[in-house]
Amino acid sequence: MTAVSRGKRKKRYLTTRAFLTLIALLMLLPVALTVIYSFFSQEEIKAYLAARGSVSEEKWMRILLSPDMFSIGQYWQVLIRDTAILQRFMLSVMYTVCILLGQAVIVPSLAYALSAFRFRGRDALFFLLIMLMLLPFQVTMVPNVLMLRTFNLLDTVWAVILPQWFMPFYVFLIRQYMVSVPRELYDAGQLDGCGTVRCYLHIVLPVCRPVIGAALALSFADAWNMVEQPMTFLSHREEMQPLSVVFNRLIEKPTGIEFAGAALYILPAFFIYLFFLDDIVSGIQLTELK
Repeated sequence: MTAVSRGKRKKRYLTTRAFLTLIALLMLLPVALTVIYSFFSQEEIKAYLAARGSVSEEKWMRILLSPDMFSIGQYWQVLIRDTAILQRFMLSVMYTVCILLGQAVIVPSLAYALSAFRFRGRDALFFLLIMLMLLPFQVTMVPNVLMLRTFNLLDTVWAVILPQWFMPFYVFLIRQYMVSVPRELYDAGQLDGCGTVRCYLHIVLPVCRPVIGAALALSFADAWNMVEQPMTFLSHREEMQPLSVVFNRLIEKPTGIEFAGAALYILPAFFIYLFFLDDIVSGIQLTELK
């Protein structure tokens, strides 16, 4: 490679990096402002939000980069005094944990069955899985409601949890990765005395750790931010709906704690993303390559 070619390549790399960095900063700006505003006093935030109606359509609201006085009063109000947001936050945690635990058992097992075994109707079942993956929630909502009503689960916590255990997209994602696991690994495990379950637990799952981590992180985002499912399946049990559904109703009037509540809601997803960042990148890349 000539010096001229290396120079052009480096220039393209720097240009692309600068452009992507700018896009990332623009996307992170609302998150950063939410965290900053959460340390404003409640009175200052109330005054700031009250000014929304006085700004003309031609002007932007001014962005506050520092508070007049640093305060943790919003967090004190959310966590100690008025626990309405905290209670809904814990409901979100409960739903998300139960959903992820169920998926951790069911989704990789289904993917393993569809990738490692040959049986009559396997391809038809996989085709049905793809069709379900392409259907939006609005299409599958009525069958879900009818099934839940038949088993007297409607308006219970299980109405939200159980349907989320069978997520076609994550079965498809992990199955596509498992298909590429070398057959020699299964044969070696069987020679060592591993049966079907031991091969799955001690060979397949460790090999598929990146894509399982990616699926877990993406599934967490789905469960943590779900809105349509609780609104539909818990329509008569408003007190059981998670924070993702009722947050806007809790802060219809400026209370000065909006940004602390939003910051607390963002933190779990942020930490999950950082923890599984390598798995998200490598898992999805390897799935596409294989």
